[in-house]
Amino acid sequence: MASPDLGIGVLLTGVGKRYDIVAAFAQHATVVAADPNPLAPAQYAAHHRRAVPRIDDPGYVPALAALCAERNVRAVVPLTDLDLEVLAHARAAGELPAFVPDADIARATFDKYEAHLLLAGLQLPSPPTVLPGEPVESYPVMIKPRQGSGARSIHRADDAHAADFFVDYVGEPAMVQKWMDGPEFSIDTLSDLGGRCLNAIPRTMLESRGGESIKGTVIADPELIELGRRVVEALGVRGPCTVQAFRDKDIGLGITDINTRFGGAFPAPMYAALPGRTYPELIVRMARGEKVAPHVGEFRAGVTFTRYYWQLELDDGLEPTGRDIVEPPGPPAPRR
Repeated sequence: MASPDLGIGVLLTGVGKRYDIVAAFAQHATVVAADPNPLAPAQYAAHHRRAVPRIDDPGYVPALAALCAERNVRAVVPLTDLDLEVLAHARAAGELPAFVPDADIARATFDKYEAHLLLAGLQLPSPPTVLPGEPVESYPVMIKPRQGSGARSIHRADDAHAADFFVDYVGEPAMVQKWMDGPEFSIDTLSDLGGRCLNAIPRTMLESRGGESIKGTVIADPELIELGRRVVEALGVRGPCTVQAFRDKDIGLGITDINTRFGGAFPAPMYAALPGRTYPELIVRMARGEKVAPHVGEFRAGVTFTRYYWQLELDDGLEPTGRDIVEPPGPPAPRR
């Protein structure tokens, strides 16, 4: 592994518990982790951690800009949906070197109904979707919050009565979408700053909790690879994006989510990437001003990941003690 380029700074926002992503970037550049929560665990994988104002605070972008100037940050990468549009406006204004799409795309993809309309307008496959009160083609359907995340408040309704109940139960703007009867997939993509897709790596969704994949297998599925490429290039995505889709037995592929950030199953494209082509490495190279050649479909298929939790002990000053309740045993020796 090459030594990290500590002269290049990468600012990761809303790091939360994404220790895996922060640690991966820290292998290749100086990482600044920004989060308003002093107990956000992922910040302890960074070289520098900073508390910043909340996203809705007028001081949020100026605080990030100050960190960029202080640490020679050339790439700002959000790890949450919440500040995508804010960062997009800051990028357009020349305030931040953010790896995000344009503000209208960030806004549309954050609203699942607007995302459906956007996809339909671009002739990209999206399941039949209507607003509450509009005619439904057939049942069952999914009732989903328009701005939900983490699979929050998604309910199956088998008839109109159940659909009306769940729309009221959700208690926020919702939409009604065809229930997709078939396997679910995610496609982890990375695009350059010109909107070209550099790679698209599909994976199965073997198990998920709270909308986050915890088990899956990377697959070489040409239809999914091409779908991922088409989506991000049509939207002009910059940086990472995760496209979620089902392969329904009746209608085929249908896109149910577009997250213009790293997906929850970040380890999958990390394990599958060929040497020198992990997404953090490529982002650092682009931050240095390098041109990265597209290599769509070039990855190691058949890799399976299974995720688990770990923890940190902090002292009374919220500094890591380096002590743990057990020593991590590491992976077992391969079976012969």
